[in-house]
Amino acid sequence: QVVLVESGGGSVQAGGSLRLSCAASGYTYSMGWFRQAPGKEREGLATIYSRTGITYYADSVKGRFTIVQDNAKNTLYLQMNSLEPEDTAMYYCAAKTSGYGEHWYDPFGYNYWGQGTQVTVSS
Repeated sequence: QVVLVESGGGSVQAGGSLRLSCAASGYTYSMGWFRQAPGKEREGLATIYSRTGITYYADSVKGRFTIVQDNAKNTLYLQMNSLEPEDTAMYYCAAKTSGYGEHWYDPFGYNYWGQGTQVTVSS
């Protein structure tokens, strides 16, 4: 059983920064950040493999967002810089407890989810 609790969302102007946090309990194989805007599919943004620290990013956020896992604090972070209005969405952290799923960005491969935190970027 993995429990994920997110925090850190809010409103910011374009060009600003936010850091999302996700407190995790339990074993994780990998963790990821996703977002979903109204009327759109859930989009995989970044993932980190818990044992190796290997990360992958979606092209839409590469170079702007950074995923970090602090194992000592059992916390996952998403540092978001150079935010754009198009980044406005509900953001979720997610965890896998096995290697199930062909692609890291496929939300169906994750078996635990946080409650979500809203990020709003104004122009």
